Amino acid sequence: MDSRRGKGTRAASKAGAAAPKVSAPRARGALTKPTESRVVPEAARPNAQRCGSTRASGSQRKKSTPGSIGRPQVGARGAGSDKAPQSAEDAVDGQADLAEGWEPPAALGAPLPRAGSRRDGGARAAGKQRPPPAPTAVSALLGAPSLRQRKGVYGSPELRDVLDKLRLRRQEISEAADVVNKVVNHLLRRLQSFESEFKGVTRLCTGSYYEHVKISAPNEFDVMFKLEVPRIELEPYCNSDAYYLVKFKRNPAENPLSQFVKNGILSASLMLNKFRKIIKDEIKNIEDADVILERKKARSPAVTLLIREPKEISVDVVLTLEAKQSWPRSTQEGLPIKQWLGGKVRKALTLQPYCLVAKPAKEGHGLQEETWRLSFSHIEKHILENHGNSKTCCESDGVKCCRKDCLKLMKYLLEQLKNKFGNREKLENFCSYHVKTAFFHVCTQDPSDDQWQTKDLKIPFDRCVEYFLQCLRTGDLKHYFIPGFNLFSRDHIDRESKEFLSNQIEYERNNGFPVFGEF
Repeated sequence: MDSRRGKGTRAASKAGAAAPKVSAPRARGALTKPTESRVVPEAARPNAQRCGSTRASGSQRKKSTPGSIGRPQVGARGAGSDKAPQSAEDAVDGQADLAEGWEPPAALGAPLPRAGSRRDGGARAAGKQRPPPAPTAVSALLGAPSLRQRKGVYGSPELRDVLDKLRLRRQEISEAADVVNKVVNHLLRRLQSFESEFKGVTRLCTGSYYEHVKISAPNEFDVMFKLEVPRIELEPYCNSDAYYLVKFKRNPAENPLSQFVKNGILSASLMLNKFRKIIKDEIKNIEDADVILERKKARSPAVTLLIREPKEISVDVVLTLEAKQSWPRSTQEGLPIKQWLGGKVRKALTLQPYCLVAKPAKEGHGLQEETWRLSFSHIEKHILENHGNSKTCCESDGVKCCRKDCLKLMKYLLEQLKNKFGNREKLENFCSYHVKTAFFHVCTQDPSDDQWQTKDLKIPFDRCVEYFLQCLRTGDLKHYFIPGFNLFSRDHIDRESKEFLSNQIEYERNNGFPVFGEF
């Protein structure tokens, strides 16, 4: 039996070569409080070169290319620079696409090949379950007293009932879609007007709402305003694999973005400030809508709008550069989907454009305001829409898997813990993109549809929890597209925060996830 699985609770699962091995969990038992530390001290782990406080993590960094671009000045920032990034990957979820403005998967380009069937085993057997613990507050969430007697994962109520409670209602979706589309389409028309420097922008709907993994309520949306740019050169910032300085290979006078070029660099701060100003001025002209501009968040690439009527809805509008050229070298070993979706699918995806969002990189006690960060939100959307190892997974005439259900439960687990503890333990540094990244790695580790059968929901869900715990304990969560970029490095999340979240998740896991019934 695989040493990672506890006896009688989870079926054995073989880890993929690209995924780290996970240790055996503690025995389940009576309620226990999370106290012991599981995090490996980061000082004991080897690190690559540093630039200020920007640490190189994961695989060895590549040297900067000769003739590097001169670096702009770093702007000092206050304590606000430590706030959690509200990036394009962190917003929007949902059960149905917006009624208008939705982009089908074909927006990626030419039709991509689907993965062929490569089943490598039979159905996974569910393990013997332990007797349920005392009833928890989950019954309040589920609203059905009879569920107290129903057993799910380690004695908790059925995970299916939790998912049912998280499912978005059709009427809520329709109402939110109407309001958001009205605001976004108005802004898009303004930006595409002849006097705008952003005349060429188009709408790209990405994130959890459009990936059908939004939970609870359709109250957060993420919309990218995509702007195709001429051929560019990328200069890795401080040997970072994710942050770059951008320079045009040719910069003719008729280029509308020439005004944002400063010392040969396409200034992220200048572009974002102008983009924000246009939106701020234009929302005053939107009729029959109560829209305000939220305060700018440190390190966030988004312009956040708050629609206050009829219900509060947050909309992150993200300016995105689209580069139709080869992906950067830092991504060559990323996107490990060959055994999951197939080599042909991977090749087709890597031929798609890549994106850049205006996001400052940390340097010392300040921020470099002119950097751009790689973004693959459109590729992530395609993967989640075509997630099966077989061609017919989750199609109308095919077998349903529980991959998206596991992702929803993981997102809900993190959301509930953040609601419970708030900012007291710095949980604001964690976001749904961390959960999503870990989930993608588990899909690589367990590529077969047979490993994600809906009748065995608790088994793959526990594998996702176990993998995420291992990442917290080791302080290592590799970006799915940029393996040299560690999302859990000390520069992004401190050791105490990782230790606290690890202990809380372990506690929930050992005691039937009582947090699912809180708040």
